[in-house]
Amino acid sequence: MRTSEISRITAETDITLTLDLDGRGASDIDTGVGFLDHMLTLLAKHARFDLSVNAKGDNYVDDHHTVEDVGIALGQAFAEAIGDKRGIRRYGDCILPMDEALIMTAIDISGRDYLAYGLEIPTEKVGTFDTELVEEFWLGFVRNARVTLHIRQLAGTNSHHIIEGTFKSAARSLRQAVSVDRDFAGEIPSTKGLL
Repeated sequence: MRTSEISRITAETDITLTLDLDGRGASDIDTGVGFLDHMLTLLAKHARFDLSVNAKGDNYVDDHHTVEDVGIALGQAFAEAIGDKRGIRRYGDCILPMDEALIMTAIDISGRDYLAYGLEIPTEKVGTFDTELVEEFWLGFVRNARVTLHIRQLAGTNSHHIIEGTFKSAARSLRQAVSVDRDFAGEIPSTKGLL
């Protein structure tokens, strides 16, 4: 089973997260940050991951610590669930339209953390959510999942559509990359023999 359960407690946040890479897209999300809850629900649905997140953070200060730490915890859970990466496709990509927004994501489950972030979100907030936190979330995820992720905005003027398109596109890229490739069952998808 490609599953993981993470408990992450700091002076700023208390997070419990479970992840099943071979799920059906079920989610139970409560981070105290409504927009993040919505994005994580989309991520679970489009990646077909079962995801449960319960987070308590110092939201009276702002949402930064919660958003970043949820990204970190999700990255840790992903790294644990994927294991030695034996038999996976490794690479995934998606170009996704979200009304006027067009988002491209590509991922390599490489063991090397790198984020190429190419979003130009036109507003500072969507509702009460600080849009700069989108990058912080993905940085936390990438650094702890130890993956390479490229995110590019090819078109778009609506901040909500750009961010939602990013989470959906990334989810579909992740789904593709973690899927088992029957032609390489039991093999590490690298000439090095290790990822």
